[in-house]
Amino acid sequence: MTGDWWFQHDDETVVWTGSPRLSAALGGGMFGLVIVAVALLAAATVDAWIAAAGLFGVGVAGWEFLRVTRTKYVLTTRAIWSKRGVLGRSVRRVGLSQVQNTAYTQPVTGSAFGYGTVTVEVAGGPDLELRRIDDPQTIRREVTDRTGTDDDELPGTVEQWQTVLSVVRDIKAAIE
Repeated sequence: MTGDWWFQHDDETVVWTGSPRLSAALGGGMFGLVIVAVALLAAATVDAWIAAAGLFGVGVAGWEFLRVTRTKYVLTTRAIWSKRGVLGRSVRRVGLSQVQNTAYTQPVTGSAFGYGTVTVEVAGGPDLELRRIDDPQTIRREVTDRTGTDDDELPGTVEQWQTVLSVVRDIKAAIE
């Protein structure tokens, strides 16, 4: 499966596809509805032509809806893709070899309803955010599993670290 905005190599598979929750447009949508309500109230009390300002409110609400629905994310075994844009299009590909760190955040409502933001720190570039996605902890784990940047594991074996400790003690003894 390759979209018109991203490509896939032969040995690459899609791990996850997603987009922000529609609730991400709620703030802008409510703002647009307030503009419509104020314009209609002003039209009823002052001048009927003011109702035309309500079209601006409809535009604001529509823009927010399109902004959220036209944002898409794809995670493959090689890269993370992000597409945004209403009138234009902004596509970003981050190879998993460029990922330095990952994190996820959830507001109080995100914890209650299962959504949040995954932040991917990229070597040599700006961070990539997968905003308001479902189950951010699982998506972060999917990215981390494919990059080998899991902070839970220390590199090397216990024997290797004991050897390092022995060498450091020898150096310290030689200096003293």
